[in-house]
Amino acid sequence: MARHTTYVVRAFAGAMIVALCGCSDFVKKTDYDAAITELRGNDQKQQQEIDSIKQEMQQKFAQYDSQITAMQGRISVNTIAHFDTNQSTIRDDDKKQLDDFAKIIKDHHSNAVITAEGFADPSGSAAHNRRLAQKRAEAVRDYLIQTGGLNAEQVRAVGYGEVKNRQVVKGAHGDEGQPNRRVTLVTDFTGST
Repeated sequence: MARHTTYVVRAFAGAMIVALCGCSDFVKKTDYDAAITELRGNDQKQQQEIDSIKQEMQQKFAQYDSQITAMQGRISVNTIAHFDTNQSTIRDDDKKQLDDFAKIIKDHHSNAVITAEGFADPSGSAAHNRRLAQKRAEAVRDYLIQTGGLNAEQVRAVGYGEVKNRQVVKGAHGDEGQPNRRVTLVTDFTGST
């Protein structure tokens, strides 16, 4: 009888251990609901921030030949800077727009991450165009940091070259290819300011 009681106690203890171990990852419904509510609130806050940035940029850049596009969690300002053939120097005509962009980000959206995307027309080799597009993106990035006062960790540069699906005027180069020789700025929201 004592032996049987020992087995019962051991079985009961084992069942309790298994039950308690299985419950260690259990989340209370109230904790789960609170976490979901917080995530939804953060999503709404992020969308409001994106809408605010888009509205400010549309108002500020209405005077320029720029297109503002909102995508999932990001805003793209297309044609922020154009470049002459085989050049990566920012034109004086584009500096005011870059200054305005930097001011909006610095004053109101300092947690945003900016990607300067450089492009080229198809007049050179693919390798040359990628390098040239990278130099253009870096020129805009450096301008935003040095002149615009943005944080260096906040702005990055990527060169895409002559990517066909991103050309404004397909296959155009020379004078007609000016719209393809550009830098676009993409703003990713990372949190509220």
